[in-house]
Amino acid sequence: MVCACGTLMESKGLKTKELVTILGPVAYARSMFQCPACSSTRYPGDEALDVVETTRSPGVRRLMARSGSQSTFKDARDDLKVYAGVEVSAKDVERVAEHLGAEMEAWQALKREAPDTALPLLYIAYDGTGVPMTKKELTGRKGKDGPAHTREAKLGCVFTQTATDEKGFPVRDPGSTTFVGAIETAEAFGERMYREAVHRGLLQAQRVVVLGDGAEWIKNIADLHFPQATVIIDLYHAREHVAELCKSLFTDEQQVIRQRIRWWTYLDQGNVEKILLQAEQKLPTNAEARKKAEGELRYLEKNKHRMRYAEFRSQGLFVGSGVVEAGCKTVIGQRLKQSGMEWSVRGANAIIALRCVMKSNRFEDYWESRAS
Repeated sequence: MVCACGTLMESKGLKTKELVTILGPVAYARSMFQCPACSSTRYPGDEALDVVETTRSPGVRRLMARSGSQSTFKDARDDLKVYAGVEVSAKDVERVAEHLGAEMEAWQALKREAPDTALPLLYIAYDGTGVPMTKKELTGRKGKDGPAHTREAKLGCVFTQTATDEKGFPVRDPGSTTFVGAIETAEAFGERMYREAVHRGLLQAQRVVVLGDGAEWIKNIADLHFPQATVIIDLYHAREHVAELCKSLFTDEQQVIRQRIRWWTYLDQGNVEKILLQAEQKLPTNAEARKKAEGELRYLEKNKHRMRYAEFRSQGLFVGSGVVEAGCKTVIGQRLKQSGMEWSVRGANAIIALRCVMKSNRFEDYWESRAS
């Protein structure tokens, strides 16, 4: 056996090690090799069993990772004892889940084979949601109304569509949705999102659609990494902006409601120009209200070509980003935003990576890759 430094390693006999397994503690003896040059050691038996520098079997670590990704580390500890008879501490669960999450993060970044056949339609959607952080992670950061309490975790998903239902509404292909996410800059996340899309067949897709709200970072990622895509602003977000426009133009509540219903109809038709024309004729004299209205008008003007909803629907396309918004709740919110939680960036990103792998149905693939 040759050491990493290039020196032939020497056998030092058998060394005993006790492993925690699903069936209980197991002791076994394995050969130890040591390098005479740098004194580093290797245990081929540990490498073969995937227990290098750990006393827990892959099966136990797998259970700890899964349970730690689903609930609090304390609850995971209790569940492991009740359901599997495995006794570990909450801190043990945390360490193993975060360690494996970090390894899954690196594994997901590895190049994978893209689909051989061309995909008819590939969707890319991404959004952000706040995650409660420790004070150390919030130093120097400002929130909307004072000191920051959260940092934004960005989550993206990729899915495919090959059919519409009997009414012409798009149908997401079952099991086609995969997730990626992290607390990181928009630039780094853009690279992450592009990498996942390439893995899923971006370069082979006949058509690509990007779904999201009108945030600048979302648009910038689409422009940089997916210039060939049809970009669609989520209809719900567009309606929110029209509703805010109505509130800034009118003071009578009934008039706000009537105008909102009318303009939402125009929005469904993709006729943003009609909204702009009518709204510009109703700008208020109040300076603050006028400023707010003009801001909403600029948003609609800038994004009108991404709001042709009647045209998009006639092509059988999704016009809402509900998949990724639901993902923000299920992938991130349900685990990382529970009452009283505070995370480090490292810990949060490890658990996000772990949950993304699980929600993408890649958990078994990861463990198979370790065994190969």
